[in-house]
Amino acid sequence: MVTKPFAITLDVGTSLANRTGTWRTMKPVYVNRQPPCNAKCPAGEKCQAWLFHAESGDYEGAWRQIVEDNPFPACMGRVCYHTCESACNRGELDESVGINAVERFLGDHAIEKGWSFPKPQARSGKRVLVVGAGPAGLSCAYHLARLGHDVHVVDGAPQAGGTMRYGIPKYRLPREVLDAEVARIVDLGVEIEYNREVTDLAAEMEAGNYDAVFLGAGASMARRAYIPAGDAAHILDAVNVLRSMESDEQPLLGRRVVVYGGGNTAIDVARTAKRLGSEPIVVYRRTRERAPAHQFEIEEALEEGVSMKWLSTISQADEGKIKIEKMALDESGYPQPTGEFETIAADSVVLALGQETNLSFLSGVDGLKIEKGSVEVDAAMMTSVPGIFAGGDMVPGERNVTTAIGHGKRAARAIDAYLAGCAYEAPAPEQPATFARLNSWYYADAPKTVRPQLDLVRRQTTFEEVLQGLTEDNALFEARRCMSCGNCFECDNCYGVCPDNAIIKLGPGKKFRINYDYCKGCGICANECPCGAIDMVSEDI
Repeated sequence: MVTKPFAITLDVGTSLANRTGTWRTMKPVYVNRQPPCNAKCPAGEKCQAWLFHAESGDYEGAWRQIVEDNPFPACMGRVCYHTCESACNRGELDESVGINAVERFLGDHAIEKGWSFPKPQARSGKRVLVVGAGPAGLSCAYHLARLGHDVHVVDGAPQAGGTMRYGIPKYRLPREVLDAEVARIVDLGVEIEYNREVTDLAAEMEAGNYDAVFLGAGASMARRAYIPAGDAAHILDAVNVLRSMESDEQPLLGRRVVVYGGGNTAIDVARTAKRLGSEPIVVYRRTRERAPAHQFEIEEALEEGVSMKWLSTISQADEGKIKIEKMALDESGYPQPTGEFETIAADSVVLALGQETNLSFLSGVDGLKIEKGSVEVDAAMMTSVPGIFAGGDMVPGERNVTTAIGHGKRAARAIDAYLAGCAYEAPAPEQPATFARLNSWYYADAPKTVRPQLDLVRRQTTFEEVLQGLTEDNALFEARRCMSCGNCFECDNCYGVCPDNAIIKLGPGKKFRINYDYCKGCGICANECPCGAIDMVSEDI
């Protein structure tokens, strides 16, 4: 009797009869690697995981995966600078996945559907003070509340949101979106006390009998710069200009407004001034390429009619005019004064030179380490004083909303462990899912979806939202562009190419199992896995 070679037969059981599993020196194992989008998200979102839910149309599952880490998907889908996309492996194939756009769709969809956060099953009896209702403080309060702790937030402003409300203009973040996502946190039982500043932390802790504290006061004081100015010169700071846009009295800027600075706040002020009917000019001492503002924000400002004077600095301000000194780059690329001046008309000057945190309320806390205007914290976001944690703009590091949200989450987990008398141990990081591990030829060409914008006339004259959202069809298409780097998405490729029928399907969402009695360790499954979710390891492991 002639038998077919076991390697080409599809007869179930033939490989087992030939005991092919005993021939192996290497065996395939399914792995979960860390996609670069996950690794780069300052809030610690598992982008690949929620995109996996979204691409199957399970929008609620995708949203609930996001809010395990970040309670503000609709806000972050608008104001996050999406470093996840700059790291996306798909960018090496064609264009990165529009992760931020899909997140916004899911956040808006959740608001429309009225989805809420699950209430904690049990209360811990522990009470935590959170100073500041900005992104860091609200994130920390949210995670603590979900862990069953009682949270009392104190903020000096009349409404919650911090920089999301008082530093980001409405044309980037509509307030009804922010209000809806804050309301969910309050519905968890978080108590927010408005219009009161904590002036003495030590006294506040004693009076409230708190078990732990999180500091998320933010950077609300404008940095000053000495500019020789006449008594009648109208000089304002960017922080107060943006904050005043939330009140009934809008700032009196005049027709000709000079904004001094090159960061995102400077661009926000200039674009705000344009919408108020002014003619703004941004003056910055470096080149456009060296400006700290994101390039897409600068481009949008230019489209709206904001003028820019690069390599320029203000040397004198008087009523109705300012004197500008032109700069030139030296051999090292640093701007140097040229002694060449220009005078331009200006009804007001807005200083946008950065912000600082008012730390005076910490003076009564013994042993709290403060260095260069920032509160020192360890990897768990705890300060030098046990039980006092801090995050956001008042600690060293990147200053943006997404980073602050990540700080709040990290601190909440550390506070939860501290209240239990132990230290939080983060899971060990997974191995990276690199582009080199992918079989990119399996993925069809799919151009990135371009998010529509408001027409230019309304951008210049109203505070309507500039960047628009995706339709459901576009969001679904964009989610399906994800290559699921390093994580099985059940494409059945391994199942189809295995010559020994050693791959067993476990059902939708349950992935696969390998029958090692059949598997001879040929490695075809690992070589043909599109997303690099199979490793070949030594038989001895």
